[in-house]
Amino acid sequence: MKIKFILALLVASLVGFTSFAQCGNKSNNHHAQQTSNNWDHQQDIVDIAVGDDDFSTLVAALKTAGLVSTLQSDGPFTVFAPVNAAFAKLPEGTVESLLQPENRQTLTKVLTYHVVAGKFNAADVVAAIKNSGGEFKIETVSGDILTASLNGGTVLLTDEKGNVVAVTQTDVSASNGVIHVIDSVVLPS
Repeated sequence: MKIKFILALLVASLVGFTSFAQCGNKSNNHHAQQTSNNWDHQQDIVDIAVGDDDFSTLVAALKTAGLVSTLQSDGPFTVFAPVNAAFAKLPEGTVESLLQPENRQTLTKVLTYHVVAGKFNAADVVAAIKNSGGEFKIETVSGDILTASLNGGTVLLTDEKGNVVAVTQTDVSASNGVIHVIDSVVLPS
């Protein structure tokens, strides 16, 4: 599976797909686009998240799970980062429950389901989807699978539970990878 992904990325580089840049609905991600102008691309993934109030729930979860130092390491990583509003869509009490010390293992599994080893820009993801016939399976750091597809110019991720989330902001460059903002939390099976 990883070899297919690498081959797809190489083909994408040669062909030069760039349509992912239009990903998301501008009216729905106005704040994310505005905020992205203030991100310092020399900061690591965690520093960028800490510096943006829209990621405060994600940052709290990373701290609770003990993943801050991992996402501050060299990487590179691709993070599908849910904003606070994405966490708010979960059933009432879910976030609070996940942040309890006794649920650290479950929280870690959920968070690492949002991370892919390697740096994959938007164009790479779109190319992999197109080269795979419209759906591309992505293995995450948790060992679980996300399925990427396109709907118009928007990349959608389907988690193992069948939930579909949209990428609303792409290619937030960090010193150790890239962040793509998503509108909901993905959940492993």
